[in-house]
Amino acid sequence: MLTEQVKATFKDAARKLTGAKRRAFTAQVALDYFSGSARKTERAMGWDRVMVQRGLDSLESGIPYEDNYSARGRKKTEALLPHLEQDIRELVDEEAQADPKFQTTFRYLKVTAREVRDQLILQKGYADEDLPTRQTVGDILNRLGYRLRKP
Repeated sequence: MLTEQVKATFKDAARKLTGAKRRAFTAQVALDYFSGSARKTERAMGWDRVMVQRGLDSLESGIPYEDNYSARGRKKTEALLPHLEQDIRELVDEEAQADPKFQTTFRYLKVTAREVRDQLILQKGYADEDLPTRQTVGDILNRLGYRLRKP
């Protein structure tokens, strides 16, 4: 069938490709050398059978497989706790003051992130283990356009 040198060349080429191009390449190798079988290609080449099959499906249908990279990774705390952003705004809006020279759009706070976190527990009824850390609360405040006083 294929010599070890040819297999090594195919594997090297596949390793240098990514995404749809890699799937298309492995699918073409499957069609040309392994009767269009993802299982035979996996056994002979060591490639992921699902990747090869997706490539074959894309070649057959003409519709490329969509990568869903945005679904990966950890979600922002605001997405995990949907009311947190509004609760933080309610707590700090009356404390916020604009830049006196109007050079930035940030609003400055005379409270610390730790105080905001403590008030979320006391006033808004959050449990300590449900809330993010003090550092994350500070990051959320920064994303919301607030600048904090140093502790």
